[in-house]
Amino acid sequence: MDCRDLFKIYKRADLEVVALRGLDLSVASGELIAVVGASGSGKSTLLNILAGLDRPSAGQVLVGSRDLLDVSDSDLVMYRRLEVGFVWQATARNLVPYLSVADNVELPMALAGEPAKVRRAWSGELLESLSMADKKDRFPHQLSGGEQQRAAIAVGLANKPPLLLADEPTGELDTENADNIFEMIRGLNRSYGVTVVTVTHYPGVSLFVDRVVHIRDGRIGSETLSRPDYRRDGDTVEEEYIVVDEAGRLQLPLEYADRFRREGLAKIQSEGGQITIEPPASNPRRPRNRS
Repeated sequence: MDCRDLFKIYKRADLEVVALRGLDLSVASGELIAVVGASGSGKSTLLNILAGLDRPSAGQVLVGSRDLLDVSDSDLVMYRRLEVGFVWQATARNLVPYLSVADNVELPMALAGEPAKVRRAWSGELLESLSMADKKDRFPHQLSGGEQQRAAIAVGLANKPPLLLADEPTGELDTENADNIFEMIRGLNRSYGVTVVTVTHYPGVSLFVDRVVHIRDGRIGSETLSRPDYRRDGDTVEEEYIVVDEAGRLQLPLEYADRFRREGLAKIQSEGGQITIEPPASNPRRPRNRS
C-alpha cells in the first residue's frame, strides 16, 4: 500500500476544509501498523480513503495494483467487497443484529458467491482463531463488547482480503479486552499475512504493532518503531523518528516547533555527519539601521 502526496479537501457551503495535506505513507505487505493523532488530524479520513468509502482530492493511493484515485464506481464496489475488510468502533455497525455470529461471518462470502461448504469451513476457522467457536450460534445482543469486536474482525476477514482496516476497534472496551483484541489482531496478521492498518487512541498499542505512525495536521509527522532489547531478554526498546517526505518536508515535534514560531525561520547546518536545526539568534528580517 502506497500513498503519495495525498490531499483530501471537503467543501462545506462556502468553506473548504483540508483534511489531508500532501500525506505520504507506505505500508509493506503483511505489515501491522497503528495510526495515532489528535482528533481532526486526518486519521479517519485516511482510513475512509483506504477503505474506498471516500475518494481523495489529489495524489496517489495504490493498494496492490489498484489506484483508488482513478477507479470506476463498479470497481470500487468490488474492491470494498473482496480486497479490504473494515472493523468499525461502534459494534452496531459491524454486525447484523438478527443474524447469528456464524451467519454474520458467512454473509460477505455468500454475497461473493462462495459455496455453503466453503463458507462454513472458513467461518469455523476464523471463529476458532478468535476464540469464538462456542459463540457461533449466538446473536450480537447476547455477546459482550469484546466478543462483538472479535466477531466483527471475523466478518472483516470473511472474504480473505489482503488488507484489514480497523477504526478505533477498542474504543468502547476496557484495558483487558483492548489488549485481547490487539493480541488477536496480531495473531491473525502473523498467521494469515493480512496487512493491518488500525486507527486508535489506545496508549498500549505499540506493544502489538510493527510501528506506530503519528499524524498531525493532515501529514505523517513521525513514526515510533519497536526493536528487541538484547540486553534484556523479552524487552523491547521504542525509538521515535521524524518523517521526511518526498518533497523534503518534515514536522518538528510541537515542543520543539514552539521555539521557531516567533521568527518563523530556522538555520540548518551539516557537520560531522550530523544535521543541526536551530532558531536564529536574532530576527534576520528586521531592517538594518541605515545612517
